[in-house]
Amino acid sequence: MSSTLYTNINSLITNDLQLENGLLGELTDAAFVEQDGYIKWVGSATEAPECDKRISLEGKAVLPGFVDSHAHLVFAEDRAKEFSARMNGEGYSAGGIMNTVRATRSASDAELDEGIATRAMEMYRSGITTFETKSGYGLTVADELRSVSLAVQHTEDVTFLGAHVVPEEYKAKPDEYVSLAIGQMLEACAPYSKWVDVFCDKGAFDYDQSKAILKAGIEAGLLPRIHANQLSASRGVELAVELECASADHLTHLTDKDIDLLSGSKTVATLLPGAEFSTRSAYPDARRLWNAGVTVALATDCNPGSSYTTSMPFCIAVAVRDMHFTMEQAIWSATLGGAKALQREDVGAIAVGKAADFVVLDAPSYSHLAYRPGVDLISETVIAGTTIYRSNK
Repeated sequence: MSSTLYTNINSLITNDLQLENGLLGELTDAAFVEQDGYIKWVGSATEAPECDKRISLEGKAVLPGFVDSHAHLVFAEDRAKEFSARMNGEGYSAGGIMNTVRATRSASDAELDEGIATRAMEMYRSGITTFETKSGYGLTVADELRSVSLAVQHTEDVTFLGAHVVPEEYKAKPDEYVSLAIGQMLEACAPYSKWVDVFCDKGAFDYDQSKAILKAGIEAGLLPRIHANQLSASRGVELAVELECASADHLTHLTDKDIDLLSGSKTVATLLPGAEFSTRSAYPDARRLWNAGVTVALATDCNPGSSYTTSMPFCIAVAVRDMHFTMEQAIWSATLGGAKALQREDVGAIAVGKAADFVVLDAPSYSHLAYRPGVDLISETVIAGTTIYRSNK
């Protein structure tokens, strides 16, 4: 039951709108109290209560831990050659996923588990304290099952993505694969999963197939989310809103109709700047979404093909530079926006009753995350009051 006071904070981002200090609820010369893994008090350092332990953060900035609501951490090997080819002018398509499928199917459970753990640690080092991860590189019942059963050992937000692409052995009979995905595969994976997802796009699954997959997942007790409009304008957003998906992710190609649909819904628009960066695609304009009142999240989309990054600070910098986020919008989207995309009420803010998940920056302000791109500014990452990572600087 011991309590810890964190004080001498130059800038504390709370995301608590009740403070009426702008979008981020920023406090200066601030302090907060952690006890038993939760936030117990937040306010001015001059009004801080007595605690069992006192830690001075020496004028640094503190943010809620980043919430990464879209990642693919269960895979083997990389696709660096594809990246090099794209940088030399080749286009990106969903077909490259099968290269990872072949490698993942051949990998041992131990190799896959080690890969998840390694990438999770990279996320912690970048300030991410909550992450979602998907299956989708197995595409057989056995391989999808082991993907979700390994993933659930690392995060509670596991997504069944058996409908990533149609595997090679079913190319001539895609409807048979859909039947497998919503039948035996879903039945095997549902006990280990919280979410169901589908890649609704050119080269993957069409509207009708995607609807059948998501509805089957919902009927199995899973919550829906969707990959939509990455490669082309499609009916992905329409389906997301129709089925009340928690989030529609990518949204590289957005029409005015899509934005109108999202603005009148509870579906979060999750943007993935690492994917546009890695595929040299045009960046979506986040201002259109924010101006329409859409809830927006930022995530890494960590995967070996189109966004091999575990760095939320990198994604924030690219979002500000190329997606036209304000700095405040980017920070909100990478914290509370991600929490909303995962329908999590316990993370994404530094407020009384929330989990004591936070990041200490080796900088006086959150703006340095975009102002100093590529510089490692994560001084400490704390989850439920326990330091998971501390910089040696």
